[in-house]
Amino acid sequence: MERGIRIAALSDIHGNIWALEAALQDAKRQGVDFIVNGGDILSGPLEPAATADLLMGLGLPTIAGNHERQLLACEGKPGGLSDQFAFEHVTEQHRAWLRSHPPVLELSAEVFLCHGTPSSDLVYFLEDVDRTGARAATLESVEQRARGVRQGLILCGHSHKPRAAAISGDRLVVNAGSVGLQAYDSDQPHPHVIENGTPHARYVVCERGSTGWSVSFRCVAYDHDKAAATARRNGRKDWARWLETGRAAPQDT
Repeated sequence: MERGIRIAALSDIHGNIWALEAALQDAKRQGVDFIVNGGDILSGPLEPAATADLLMGLGLPTIAGNHERQLLACEGKPGGLSDQFAFEHVTEQHRAWLRSHPPVLELSAEVFLCHGTPSSDLVYFLEDVDRTGARAATLESVEQRARGVRQGLILCGHSHKPRAAAISGDRLVVNAGSVGLQAYDSDQPHPHVIENGTPHARYVVCERGSTGWSVSFRCVAYDHDKAAATARRNGRKDWARWLETGRAAPQDT
């Protein structure tokens, strides 16, 4: 890949059309050469059909995340609240588009795209989770998860946490963060929370220079109140709080 190339990596949009539009506009202002989509595209109580329509028209290099798999599984039996809502509010054309995405993608000899890790869409790449919660992963953990990937830039998502880690072989693992949801709680593999502290849409710009990849984490304002109102109208007070604050628990008053 030639020097000076600029890649915008989006991930974990979760049907947040307003955040997606803001991120795309910001990427255009940044003068990126192309944009990639790291999965978890539609799941959530927001605007999955409008989000799919916008992205289908763009034709971005795109992979499937765990929520694509879970959303499509709703064809056989009811899924979780976020997946089921999205499944019921998209068309068969949208679902066919989701089915077309691979779990990982070698964008070039220098760039690799996965959702969680190269071997799992459910494992965080740059975070370790145990009974005390989630934290930055150890170098040993990241090295193990990157085993077999030769590209110098490895792009991931899933944890919604913007982060980068340098590993052996002059490789750089970069989590783009989440375009559409800046906080959540989870009980897998152990109870933990993720929170970024503000409601801004997040994505990353990576630029290839003479001495390696430079990374710019973008934090973009958008109408998060509209997103939160939509979540609340669709019966998800938890999502509304996460969208309004970027925090996983109510704030002290």
